[in-house]
Amino acid sequence: MNKILQLSTAALLTLASGSVAQQAPRPELAYQVVEGKNLNAFVRDKAVAAHLLLRDGTDPRILVAFPAGNSGVGLWFEPTRKAATWQLDTAPVPLTRGAMHGILAVASIDAARLVPRQAVLSNIRFLRDYQAVGHFPAELATAPEISGNTLTYRRQRLDGAPGYALAVRVLGGRIEQGAIVAGADGRIRIEITALTGETPLTPIPLAQLLNDTAAKDAAARNALAFLSYREKFLAGSWRFDTYFGRDTLMSVRLLMPALQTGSIEAGLNAVIARLSPGGEVAHEEGIGEFAVLENRKAGRAGASADLDYGMVDDDYMLGPITADYLLGPGQARARAYLAAPLASEGQPGKTEPVGRALVRNLRFVLAQGRAFAAAPAWRNLVAIKPGRMTGEWRDSNDGLGGGIYAYDVNATLVPAALEAADRLQRAGLLDAYVTPADRTLFAQASAMAQTWRAKAPGLFEVSIPAATAAAQVRRYATTLGVPAAAPVAALGQGSLVFHALSLRADGSPVPIVNSDEGFALLFGQPSPADLDTFVGAITRPFPAGLMTDVGLVVANAAFADAATQARFTAGAYHGAVVWSWQQALLAAGLERQLMRADLPAATRARLVGAQTTLWKAIGATRAVQSSELWSWAYRDGRYTVVPFGAGKADVDESNAAQLWSTVYLAVQPPKRG
Repeated sequence: MNKILQLSTAALLTLASGSVAQQAPRPELAYQVVEGKNLNAFVRDKAVAAHLLLRDGTDPRILVAFPAGNSGVGLWFEPTRKAATWQLDTAPVPLTRGAMHGILAVASIDAARLVPRQAVLSNIRFLRDYQAVGHFPAELATAPEISGNTLTYRRQRLDGAPGYALAVRVLGGRIEQGAIVAGADGRIRIEITALTGETPLTPIPLAQLLNDTAAKDAAARNALAFLSYREKFLAGSWRFDTYFGRDTLMSVRLLMPALQTGSIEAGLNAVIARLSPGGEVAHEEGIGEFAVLENRKAGRAGASADLDYGMVDDDYMLGPITADYLLGPGQARARAYLAAPLASEGQPGKTEPVGRALVRNLRFVLAQGRAFAAAPAWRNLVAIKPGRMTGEWRDSNDGLGGGIYAYDVNATLVPAALEAADRLQRAGLLDAYVTPADRTLFAQASAMAQTWRAKAPGLFEVSIPAATAAAQVRRYATTLGVPAAAPVAALGQGSLVFHALSLRADGSPVPIVNSDEGFALLFGQPSPADLDTFVGAITRPFPAGLMTDVGLVVANAAFADAATQARFTAGAYHGAVVWSWQQALLAAGLERQLMRADLPAATRARLVGAQTTLWKAIGATRAVQSSELWSWAYRDGRYTVVPFGAGKADVDESNAAQLWSTVYLAVQPPKRG
């Protein structure tokens, strides 16, 4: 009989007894984060890794996310009459019973009545869908079992593998006609037991993860430890507890100075193992029960990973970041690393040397870059894939403002990838893995990169007369209820010049000031004039530029039409909000540019000024740095942090632990005298 079926209600109650919590040894990792309406508790110990989320407000819920199989269990309640607040009475304690791993915790809430609305036990992607749009596949539905004061949900995985269980035992209050009713003190106190049968991952101990240069930031260290495994790094919890290519690559690059070589290679291996046969980087993996369903739709049996190759930016990140490692901190290990066999995630049972797989990606990059190098017109830029509205890190439907040619991809990442192919080939590191035809192709990489560097950025340039720009800033500031005087003054007398977020299908620019200039600073070497112009454009006060008291917003639609402005609000996932890692990207890029010896004193001074302003904002938001993103409000003459997902207008909620928000362990304030 399947393990999940052996876990009766009585068994769940036995393993979820109070004595378990009292006698359990201290877990390897345990910490809590309160963010907006979410109380988050993380625990990791041997085969158990879990994130318990308790949602406050009039829409309470209990959710437990497991890195194992990107699985989770969630229980949503009907709206309450008034906002309710959770309290965690006993932090999550790890539990292992046969093939099932999970947690026990005790929590209470100041609600008179909780009426269960829906439970979802499956892959996190289905829990995410239910949270966002209220739907999940019908075959995943499970009815509650009520025994005394315990409400239990459990089900096998669709293919018969060990599945998932959630038990809620009422310790204070009672179950009455399916609802949980408060006790005499007006509170409900419950014991939560959550289990998954998915295969556990192998944690990377913190002692093997970071080197001695890493910042002593406990919150970032905790988040990174929870998200780091031998098999892969996780993008973020609770919503993205699995592999994402772009997140892994950017995190590895920004963390590289603080990571031990084994951790860097674990991150790179996760990406390289998931390359397509043609060399494209996998954006996201579908595993566990999500993979079971996807395979069934395609007429296949089994739970082999469903790999999504829909993004384009990550294809051009792998080369530069791997080259930075192999020609930098990994130089002594470069040849051994490239020769090491690596199992293919997409083709089980097959192995190939890391170097041969890497060449597949570089071959793809060179092929994609050829058309623009031969005829540098906007039509030959790299577009997002046909039929899609997303293709790079701004992967919400409005993220590119309707454009299909992204600035970051074309002006920075493609030329950086071409340069990486040239750097690695010149270093002789690819000799054992390239064919004669490859050698001919790789010999063109340098010239191709030069054309991309010289011609692509100009296609995105937007220039607006100062008077027109000032009027637009004033109008936009009025709609937002923020001051305009300082932003307008910062525009100066000349034309406002910035790089568009993207180009539309007809080559016209989407005139949104954006934070993607950070990619150019980290992966390129802009001219002093370009540094003056484009760094200046983004570091002006919002809404002329991007800078606020609480960070650098990633998009400013002041110069776009009203319809576009309505889609780039402080409640939009990629709108006028602050993403922690984008600030780190800019900080690392500024530091890299200031290491140059060819900058005029005036340019250097401007970069130092921008760096000082940026780090002041980063310092002001230290408490939320490990979060995915945050929004803002303007009150009492200043901008203040508002957790993303806390407002009714917010389209989603932020992850409390985000991989690329931990990069401040390596990206640290300058120490110049």
